[in-house]
Amino acid sequence: MKVNRHLTNIELQEYVQHVFGSSYHLTEQTKSQGGAQKAIYKVRCTNGFACMLYVWDISSNYFQEELLHGPTFRSSYGSSLFSMNTNYLQAHGIRTPALYDLNNEGKQHHFDFALVEYIDGQTAEDYFQHTDSISKDRLFQRIGEMISVMHSMERNVYGKVDNIDVKETACSRLKQNDAVKSLLYASRHLQHVKENYNQLLEKLYELEAQIQPRSRYHFIHDELGPNHILVDHQLQPCLIDIEGAGFFDLEHEHSFLALRFGEYYRYFEQKELDPARLSFYRFCHHLSLMAGGLKLLHRQFPDQQFARNLAAYHAKHAVEML
Repeated sequence: MKVNRHLTNIELQEYVQHVFGSSYHLTEQTKSQGGAQKAIYKVRCTNGFACMLYVWDISSNYFQEELLHGPTFRSSYGSSLFSMNTNYLQAHGIRTPALYDLNNEGKQHHFDFALVEYIDGQTAEDYFQHTDSISKDRLFQRIGEMISVMHSMERNVYGKVDNIDVKETACSRLKQNDAVKSLLYASRHLQHVKENYNQLLEKLYELEAQIQPRSRYHFIHDELGPNHILVDHQLQPCLIDIEGAGFFDLEHEHSFLALRFGEYYRYFEQKELDPARLSFYRFCHHLSLMAGGLKLLHRQFPDQQFARNLAAYHAKHAVEML
């Protein structure tokens, strides 16, 4: 059995039996690769049952520095957000992995952890290369319907589900502040970004200045790439990594969908979106992902080539938007 760095085999065995019963005996726990903000392990039992162990441990979070000092990351990390958004999305008919149990007592460990449903299947990204065009079309239509239902939820203040306070700062200004920090970080490590720093900064302010006030917001995932949609063997989609979800400008989500889904964005495209916001948020995504890739690279993220490519790709497109 592979060693779990967060829970010992004995601790995990006790936890599994506490949640599911004495007939569940642990046979394997395997750490998944790729998680930047939480650790994920697949858990198998002798009776054939499988589930996932999620661990929110700030010490193994690749963005802990931002998490401790920046408002944006605080709004996209933590077991309480996962639990709240799971309940909210499921109550509105949006499928997410079932939450079997959450331990956030902090008595034995400095981190929170949970047992979560295992979805046997692939990501939506894997279906980009699927050879069955009929199945592929059916899947992306279903994903489009799911996204449409999620985005149909509206209210007149932005923020998390449990935060209904009116904010003085506009959504776009929040993202502009984050983008300024991202640009500054990248300019210290990428020569062509450094050379274009002033123009990129001016472009950011120019795009934000074109945005008109708004007082209606939609529920969005906040980082809805095809890798954050799991697809089971019945071609039913399921949202994952939902901690960042909340009410915000819809264009923030759509600019990201267009960026990540490419030609498949046609299944989600909406005509009644604000072009100024779309351009602004697309630019912000490029700056954020450029800096995010660099930070993963510098903080020894396991997939160094992915981090390097991420930074280079979005730096290139940020400069091209000039």
